[in-house]
Amino acid sequence: MTKFPDNPIEPGNARGCLIMAALRIFAEKGFGAATSRNICELAGTNISAIRYYFGDKAGLYRAAFTEPMGGLPCHSTLATFANLPLPEALQLFFREFLEPLKKGEQLRLAMKLRFREMIEPTGVWKQEIDAEIKPQLDTLLWIIKQHLKMANIDDDMQRLAFAVIGMAVHFYVGQDVIAIIAPHLLDTPEEIDTLAERLAGYAVAMIESEALRRKLDSDL
Repeated sequence: MTKFPDNPIEPGNARGCLIMAALRIFAEKGFGAATSRNICELAGTNISAIRYYFGDKAGLYRAAFTEPMGGLPCHSTLATFANLPLPEALQLFFREFLEPLKKGEQLRLAMKLRFREMIEPTGVWKQEIDAEIKPQLDTLLWIIKQHLKMANIDDDMQRLAFAVIGMAVHFYVGQDVIAIIAPHLLDTPEEIDTLAERLAGYAVAMIESEALRRKLDSDL
């Protein structure tokens, strides 16, 4: 095998090279079929490097699963969102949520690994839901709740939040379809920022529609 090329996480660093090599091999073979030897050959390191940086193969898998995505996409505080009108708050939310799409091939492999994890679970997916996905959804729910001026989050707010965030999720899980039908939509960082702006606009319309529905129901 040839050595894995430049590492976008930690250039020139053995740990970063191991993560990127592991991402590619785990995505292609899954946790069970991948071997530490294959990963080290691709990364240009030795087996002891896995023990040194990650403890074992499972530790390397967890790092390869989470680190290439860059951690939490939504890192602004609630205070930041609270000071913004709804359109601007949603645009910031989607910009941060879609930021990993700018990583190109690295992101494609990360999504492939997530699909494989769903089929061949190791438990890491549940950890990601708790550590990353739920906090993102909680942020969106908070934005919606503030705009609707509601004291508590109800089932319809949950439905709305899943519908809103689902628009952005499709651009992750549907990358192969988008690449065939309209590849330019994700071609550049600028296109992805435009996507965030458009999704924010669609989301505003959905939230305003829900606000109107609630008002009409209360007037009955």
